[in-house]
Amino acid sequence: MRLSKLVQKQIKTPSPIRQIMKMAEPRSIIAMGLKPENVISFGGGWVNHRAPAEMQKIYVEICQNSEEFHKSGAYSLTTGSIDCRLQLARFEEKIFGLKGLTENNIIIGQSSTQITRDVLVTVADPADAVLLLDPTYANYAGQIAFALPKAKIKYLRILDPKTWEYMPDVDDLVEKFKKIYYKTKPKVVIVPSPDNPTGQIPKEEFMKALLDITSDKNTFLAIDSAYKTQYFSERPPKYYSWSPNEHENLIALHSNSKWARGLGRRLGWIEASEDIIGGMERTQQCTVLCPDTLHQMAITAYLKKSLDDNSLKSYLDKARADYKKAADVTIKAIDEYLGLPRLTPQGGLYTVIKVGMDGDEFVMDVLKNTGVLFIPGKGFGESLREGVRLSYGPWVDNTSRIEEGIRKAGEYLQRKSSTIKRP
Repeated sequence: MRLSKLVQKQIKTPSPIRQIMKMAEPRSIIAMGLKPENVISFGGGWVNHRAPAEMQKIYVEICQNSEEFHKSGAYSLTTGSIDCRLQLARFEEKIFGLKGLTENNIIIGQSSTQITRDVLVTVADPADAVLLLDPTYANYAGQIAFALPKAKIKYLRILDPKTWEYMPDVDDLVEKFKKIYYKTKPKVVIVPSPDNPTGQIPKEEFMKALLDITSDKNTFLAIDSAYKTQYFSERPPKYYSWSPNEHENLIALHSNSKWARGLGRRLGWIEASEDIIGGMERTQQCTVLCPDTLHQMAITAYLKKSLDDNSLKSYLDKARADYKKAADVTIKAIDEYLGLPRLTPQGGLYTVIKVGMDGDEFVMDVLKNTGVLFIPGKGFGESLREGVRLSYGPWVDNTSRIEEGIRKAGEYLQRKSSTIKRP
């Protein structure tokens, strides 16, 4: 039996990240003559701090109470429980100062991956254009292909591959955006903040320009806020508190994966105008039907308690400080052992390094000879063809491994360089 043409095409063009992660599987590592336990991977795009102890306690209490556990097996509303949506609105107001958000501005889904796909189906037609940044999250292109099979994807380059500067000239970047925008008329513009893969936070003046340009042209500005709590500046950017009640074309994509270490306890939500939420409700009736009730019950109870006693803010502050420390260790090690151009993380879990050669070749060479795994950059965009992504997220609780891995890579590259015959 033949699979669909769309799926056949996607199978033939798998995510470069997925391919590299397969290389990191034990059988592949052993085939390279390496021991899996000795591999240091900077490939994982996940957080590794502990989920709140109080949240774990709440899960236990629900599971041990026969009536509560019985409730957790029931359907919730397609939009998610009202109580959970109210607590998510409180979360945004108390942590980010986002005022005026109500339960009617929120719909809960299975994950940020699912809600992103469903948002695309809800607001765009199959042949509409979508505008992405270059570089950007590698999964967007595949999600767009499945949600909008005839969509035209356009890219705005925000990283200079020569100077390795991120958004070096905002005014020039806005003019380039306008040129692409008015020519292609995209239905959706997607911007992650903090960014995956660069660890950068798009500048406030850039985001304000995008909002102003798109607001009157029937274009939706979708901000991927998966890493929203992990900013490293003294205060979050002002656009973290933009309200969909004031900007009807604004959509914010959220997840509990990163801040609550809920990567496998899948839960996501969007914040948008009531019209968009109404459309999403119909879409979700045909995808997830309703979000997970157990996770909603647990996060509702946790947010209510932790927002009341301010323990959530303390938890988030500590996690943010831990990732900032891991980022500092990473940058210091890159400068000391690699001496290659890199970006200083402004949030999230990542940085990108300019390696001066094809990223695929660099990753394979370093992995085979050192047991250190990076991720090739070109899966995130053409601007990273000679770059790699490094994730310090999995090593936040063991930063010595960050230094060890980068040192091993650096020492190998130095040995390799010294053996090259000079003319």
